[in-house]
Amino acid sequence: MITHRAYGVAPWALRERHLDLGLLPQSESVFALSNGHIGWRGNLDEGEPHGLPGSYLNGVHETHPLPYAEAGYGYPESGQTVIDVTNGKIIRLLVDDEPFDLRYGRLRSHERVLDLRAGVLRRTCEWTSPAGTTVRVRSTRLVSLTQRAIAAVAYEVEAVDSQARVVVQSELVANEQLPERDGDPRAAVALESPLEPEEHFADGPRLRLVHRTRRTGLRVGAAADHVVTAPGPVTTSGESRDDVARLTATTVLEPGQSLRVEKTVAHGWSATRSLPAVADQVDAALSAAAYGGWPGLVDEQRAYLDDFWARADVEVDGDPEIQQAVRFALFHVLQAGARAERRALPAKGLTGSGYDGHAFWDTETFVLPLLSYTAPGAVTEALRWRQNTLPAARDRAAQLGLKGAAFPWRTIDGSEGSAYWPAGTAAFHVNADIADAVVRHTLVTGDTAFERDTGLELLVETARLWRSLGHHDPHGAFHIDGVTGPDEYSAVVDDNTYTNLMARANLLAAADAAERHPDRAGRLGVDDEESAAWRDAAHAMHVPYDAELGVHEQHAGFTRHQRWDFRGTRPDQYPLMLHFPYFDLYRKQVVKQADLVLALYKCGDRFDEEQVARDFAYYEPLTVRDSSLSACCQAVVAAQVGHLDLAYAYLTEAAMMDLRDLEDNTRDGLHIASLAGTWTALVAGFGGLRHQGPVVDFAPRLPERLSRLAFRLGLQGTCLRVEIRPRHALYELVGGDSLTIRHYGEPVTLDGEKPRRLDIPAARPAGPPPEQPPHRRPGPRGGRGRRGA
Repeated sequence: MITHRAYGVAPWALRERHLDLGLLPQSESVFALSNGHIGWRGNLDEGEPHGLPGSYLNGVHETHPLPYAEAGYGYPESGQTVIDVTNGKIIRLLVDDEPFDLRYGRLRSHERVLDLRAGVLRRTCEWTSPAGTTVRVRSTRLVSLTQRAIAAVAYEVEAVDSQARVVVQSELVANEQLPERDGDPRAAVALESPLEPEEHFADGPRLRLVHRTRRTGLRVGAAADHVVTAPGPVTTSGESRDDVARLTATTVLEPGQSLRVEKTVAHGWSATRSLPAVADQVDAALSAAAYGGWPGLVDEQRAYLDDFWARADVEVDGDPEIQQAVRFALFHVLQAGARAERRALPAKGLTGSGYDGHAFWDTETFVLPLLSYTAPGAVTEALRWRQNTLPAARDRAAQLGLKGAAFPWRTIDGSEGSAYWPAGTAAFHVNADIADAVVRHTLVTGDTAFERDTGLELLVETARLWRSLGHHDPHGAFHIDGVTGPDEYSAVVDDNTYTNLMARANLLAAADAAERHPDRAGRLGVDDEESAAWRDAAHAMHVPYDAELGVHEQHAGFTRHQRWDFRGTRPDQYPLMLHFPYFDLYRKQVVKQADLVLALYKCGDRFDEEQVARDFAYYEPLTVRDSSLSACCQAVVAAQVGHLDLAYAYLTEAAMMDLRDLEDNTRDGLHIASLAGTWTALVAGFGGLRHQGPVVDFAPRLPERLSRLAFRLGLQGTCLRVEIRPRHALYELVGGDSLTIRHYGEPVTLDGEKPRRLDIPAARPAGPPPEQPPHRRPGPRGGRGRRGA
């Protein structure tokens, strides 16, 4: 998209200079606003035309039966799908009885700007009706990061060159008609009219609708309040029925005069509260927002983001597109989690209905690390959501004949929503990914209360699963068989290296945390014998290695499989999963997404530098990246082994996943994990950040394209600023008293008095970069014309 002539490059904004109706679905995703509780897609104010109307409340979903050709024990019975809740964005305009519709009349100009510092979406357009009347429309939209239940729009229409009779209709609309599915298996299931009406209300400027989901029984409320101003008389009226509540304002404008409507919308839902309670909830939220009014919401939003950017900004010199992209990424990742508050962080955030609105392992693996360093409160709440879903995870483990908890592969409410066992339940590594997020968050924040009250229980229950899932062989080695690692083209395998190493870390972390909190561990039923069994399994964990090739195997026996016929695969046959049977993929050496390479990054303390280089060189020609989760990991490891140009190409792919719509599915919502991966590629790749113990390590090195990289991290109550140039790095404590880090293995103590300037050692020759499969080289410019995950 950003290559389209409608879009420009700016350091703190995404600007669309004119409207292309063919890009509406994608633009609705990139211009989406959210706070983790409410999500508003970037639809036009008037609602039509649209690609996908979308208003979401985190956790509000419907269930639907999961079809199976053959029944099987342990298969989930129902799936979950995010639904489009009551739309409060809509403000329709009529000019001298002509509807303001951009498909008719003449659109003289149209601009939208997503302001990343102010946290608002601004729109300005000038339109001449079919009858010849010209008006100028300005709107500003926000979803509040400070008032969780509130979103708002300021809408202004101005007569330009002649008198105009204008009518503005501000609406709440439920059960909007959604477009039909296009056959993409990752797109959301569109449930028709999922909301049953319970109450409708209109009184003066106040509107309200309350509905209930048909299957899950969730009660959903939306209310709106308005402030209407104009230079002359304005007549207003309100009306409501089951699925629509509307305020109508009418006036006559002379040239240069404007009608302004400030609309505040409150959203709420509950699985347990009564209809009056939900109605009172949204009304109370409106009253709280009215205290400061529209100016107060705007000021609060800017103040919140000023504080965030002071702790989280990343500065990039040498590539303006990457600079824009990383701030765009940080903004949307923040929006995904800021006010989620014990709800899931879906793969698309609240920007679209792709993946049915489900959360996966990528939340803990890609998104939470970024937020731990920049917005740690969001991570605490996300992991407390996982803790709240432990009853369902324990039930699932018991159903599978296992101990502890088996967290779901994909879910909204905590129950398993995957109908495909090999790439669903068998991907037990989600347990270790959650444990890894717990360990990292505790290391980053130093929050021992979190570890005791939330983290320990998650570590214990995940460790119990590994101990019951794995087994010791006659020689004492510990194996975990019949699992699927991150690579979904290798399913139900034995001893997946990533899974085994992450499980190893999980087992040791659980034993260590139980030792630090013995009273809490005792209440969870942990005794010395169980803790010792975890340590035994961890220390005996088998890691498959091909001594003849000198590389680690992605899983036991992987390197003896036949290689995929890459040269016989056409460019239009990617992603492979849509053109070849899974059984053929499963028995070949072909990698959908970084798996062993992800282990090199996440479990780097288990590999030496020569092993990392050999393993990376072996798996690069096998990895086709039919997933958006791969490029950032490959960027990190490519930078580590010295292939900086290749790392830069992978960084660009991760950064442009949605801005260039590289997977041809941005219309379904943004790839939140790939957005987070932009930060990871920069900070862990070129910054060399590793945090696998109490002291954080840096090994920075820039590619030729970049002249400077600077970023900030929150670390145990301090704020560290790192600035990297080609020959030296600057470490500065901008908040806090003292912090010890390591620069290329050497300890450095910062005291806040003055920054430390340290030389970057000369790089070892890396040799020629490894090849990628034909047609799968990372494209630093433009899309690859494929559809992936």
